[in-house]
Amino acid sequence: MPNLLVAESETPEERAHRRGHVGKSSGESYAATLRQLRPGAAITIVAPADDDARPMDAEALAGFDGVFITGAPLHVYDDTPAVRRQLTFMRAVFRSGTPSFGSCAGLQLAVAAAGGRVRKMPDRMEAGIARRITATAAGRDHPMLANRAPSWDAPAIHGDEVEALPADATLLAGNAVTAIQAAEIRHDGGTFWGVQYHPELAPGEIAAALRRQVADLIEAGLARSDADVEQQAARLDALHDAPDSRALLWALGVDRQFAHADSRRIELRNFLDHLS
Repeated sequence: MPNLLVAESETPEERAHRRGHVGKSSGESYAATLRQLRPGAAITIVAPADDDARPMDAEALAGFDGVFITGAPLHVYDDTPAVRRQLTFMRAVFRSGTPSFGSCAGLQLAVAAAGGRVRKMPDRMEAGIARRITATAAGRDHPMLANRAPSWDAPAIHGDEVEALPADATLLAGNAVTAIQAAEIRHDGGTFWGVQYHPELAPGEIAAALRRQVADLIEAGLARSDADVEQQAARLDALHDAPDSRALLWALGVDRQFAHADSRRIELRNFLDHLS
């Protein structure tokens, strides 16, 4: 069974806040998903952003079969101690040669660590469902997107995005909201696969994220009121419990590919298969 490392991108305060709404930190959600995909895998969770985090060098990271970088509310373009520690960790992951995978802020950290650029999304957000993600020509032949439909929807919530990929990166997918939705980065001896969306999250966890960011969603023009956000969150909660409900699929404008965990997690399964 694989020996996997999950790196929390959240600070202690952010982890506590998320546990209060969802019951798990981002790293704990990731680990739970990985245990379902690979029962019996050895999984270690670390928090590189923390003040008291024990630094991990490339040699230590080379002892793992794969590294996963979680999402978080951090902005990688902010020059803060927490961000600097995260970038130092990600650069060590690349140097270790251990294959790595990241979602949302995980993709953004890898991009910044390898020399690309991340920005605040100008006058918009992507929240709840990233729609009509489409593979590039390179993405259609890439193992991370094997078995993906030509276009798909995915759980998502982000106000930052990748502005420019680093050298030795390949754009794998995008959509009308965010041009860089999936990419491979080769840097300093390491290979990273990443997505801007959240294949590790269930609809109920996305619902909780919407409720935490009501003010941001209204400011971005995605909702007119708290009630609009709650209506969408309630539908996602209901889909979590009834993924085959035609009424909910129709109301949310998604298909069973989004509703069912097996198809929602394709990128993660493909990455784990690639480690074998």
